[in-house]
Amino acid sequence: MFNRKFCYTVLLIFSPLVFLLSLTPFTSAKNPHVNVAKIDSIINPVVVEFIAESIERSSKDGAECLIIQLDTPGGLDLSMRKIVKNMLNADIPIIVYVSPGGARAASAGVMITMASNIAAMSPGTNIGAAHPVTMGGQKIDKEMEKKVVNDAVAYIKSIAEERGRNAKWAEETVRKSVSVTEKEALNLKVIDLIAPDIKTLLLEINGKKVKTAKGTFTLNTKDAEPVFINMGIRHNILNILSNPNIAYVLMMIGFLGLYFELAHPGVIFPGVIGAISLILAFFAFQTLPINYAGILLIVLAIILFIVEVKVTSFGLLTIGGIVSMLLGSLMLFESPVPYLRVSWAVLIPVVLGTSALFILSATLAFRAYLSKPTTGMEGLVGEIGTAKTEILQEGKVFIHGEYWNAYSDEAIPEGEKVRVLKVDSLWMKVERLA
Repeated sequence: MFNRKFCYTVLLIFSPLVFLLSLTPFTSAKNPHVNVAKIDSIINPVVVEFIAESIERSSKDGAECLIIQLDTPGGLDLSMRKIVKNMLNADIPIIVYVSPGGARAASAGVMITMASNIAAMSPGTNIGAAHPVTMGGQKIDKEMEKKVVNDAVAYIKSIAEERGRNAKWAEETVRKSVSVTEKEALNLKVIDLIAPDIKTLLLEINGKKVKTAKGTFTLNTKDAEPVFINMGIRHNILNILSNPNIAYVLMMIGFLGLYFELAHPGVIFPGVIGAISLILAFFAFQTLPINYAGILLIVLAIILFIVEVKVTSFGLLTIGGIVSMLLGSLMLFESPVPYLRVSWAVLIPVVLGTSALFILSATLAFRAYLSKPTTGMEGLVGEIGTAKTEILQEGKVFIHGEYWNAYSDEAIPEGEKVRVLKVDSLWMKVERLA
């Protein structure tokens, strides 16, 4: 009875409090907030998804604006265009802040900065060098290059004019790859302001009117609290996989795993690791400019290594495999920009290590082929035993813990050491050990 009365009393006391808490929002209207999404990698499909989710979240949680803190060397053209499209059609103000000191907005980063409602840079940063590059290593003629450049110029000029920025400079950064510091960018009206940190940035943009897809919006950021939106585990993993070096290493691990599983059926572990690695590698290839001729050359190299183990070619197949793997690795991510290529520091050790493994396998297989048998009847040839009886035309010998019928071309006294010359069914031909 006491317990029941006590529970009723607790419920009566706390029920009004729970009701009041349910009516009270966690974010007070008197304390506005802004969301900050940090991008410090190349522009790829993972970044597209992250920015799209950040825009959607900011629209729903009542943020005053979304600040994209940017530091990028550039990235994929298609990914950049998707981000710009999302920014131009966003319901909330979007501020691009090139930060911290030492950061840059290069290539695709220029387009993204231009597409913001307000563009800001931190001291010690730069922006520019937006000349388009071809991905996949293919070379284009002058006429096609002209078309690509003109398309990029028209695109960046339309963005600059839409946001009221310097369209002439925008054209130059595409045609001539010009790049400027934050002070030069401000003087050229490429950006709107310079701010050393986010707190100063929020004070500077407070009260500014910006045009969004929903109409004109006045920023109230004086006392706004910055809320940082971080990439989740999924985004971080996908972003890591999109690194050409990681994708390349995963592919090589995958091929090696499948090879060892085929060479030693039933081990299972190498096959599982190899299959998982290949799946992850080919997922990453969807986000990177791939030259499939490079993949075919690497596959050819693996085939040549496997054949070398089975067929003795005195190293010719191994040499062909090494050359094929090196060429395939160089061609795989052949691109004018370094962040979309495999690093030499990764490529050389992987090629040498993989080649060394297959050379070792081929060497062991060749030695096994040349060595005499160690099991069965043939394995007894050359072994040493003891004559247990006198051997004239026939007798008994003891070898490897067994008695055998033996014969010899010479008389051998009992107790003498003998060497096996031949094994024929249950008979051994032996000779006296000199």
